[in-house]
Amino acid sequence: MEASHPLDAYSQIVSGVAERLTPKVASLRVPRRGPGGSGESLGSAVVFTGDGFLLTNAHVVGKATSGTASFSDGTSAPFAVVGADPLSDLAVLRANGTTPEPAELGEADQLVVGQLVVAVGNPLGLAGSVTAGVVSALGRSLPARGRLIEDVIQTDAALNPGNSGGALADSEARVIGINTAVAGVGLGMAVPVNATTRRIISALMRDGRVRRAYLGLVTMPGPVPAAWRDRLGRTTGLLVAEVVAGGPADRAGLRAGDLLLVAGGKPVKAAQDLQRLMFSEAIGRPLPVTVMRNGALVDVIAEPAELVAA
Repeated sequence: MEASHPLDAYSQIVSGVAERLTPKVASLRVPRRGPGGSGESLGSAVVFTGDGFLLTNAHVVGKATSGTASFSDGTSAPFAVVGADPLSDLAVLRANGTTPEPAELGEADQLVVGQLVVAVGNPLGLAGSVTAGVVSALGRSLPARGRLIEDVIQTDAALNPGNSGGALADSEARVIGINTAVAGVGLGMAVPVNATTRRIISALMRDGRVRRAYLGLVTMPGPVPAAWRDRLGRTTGLLVAEVVAGGPADRAGLRAGDLLLVAGGKPVKAAQDLQRLMFSEAIGRPLPVTVMRNGALVDVIAEPAELVAA
């Protein structure tokens, strides 16, 4: 078979990613205690620094404070949970022992639908498992345990229990997502690695928690009316689907049906644009917001409150 055959080229990419990334993805064993007694849960984690920090899902560690990470070379190390953030489903661990060289973190905001991705993890306790597929969709919202994880990557790379916390990588073995859920047959989700999640990871490493501001809005992308597109120089905004009663947005006078265009002086057209503004420095500070309502531009001042974990 000639090396230029499409399947051969595809295989070379996937096997190359697997070779580079598999040693850097740990299999986790996390102790669990509940009404039915004690046990353990399984998951995956990615080494992302040279001094033993690992990245996984918050739901993998739950309320645990420690566990064991095992690697494909047969070594293992105990780890401590440095911090977890259920709202992004990310957690940072610190291994007490030697770990492999770190994986390179990529940039999920540069992904396009149809792009090849490779998932590396430990599904069903089977260490070092690799699957491949494509980016099926971007900017999805994932309902999970009474909350909504925004801006997740949807992929058809096969994921199974135990893949959670593993790596979703591009063709250069750069980690562009942390696998978080199996949404259905042929449907997997991953938390993107981008500027927003890097801030979350840094906060977890520094403080063990993430302080967040919130407005109390549920939004989705929405079109700018044709008559306004040239004037505003854009075609989309964020359509307000729901306003939480009594929340900061409600108190500011925002309504369902408003088309959010600008927040804090910056244009918003996707959920992550608003998320980037909702960190600790925004708590209690005036936030100018411009929306389109009934064909007119309306300016309001909202004051984000601190989001208190349930």
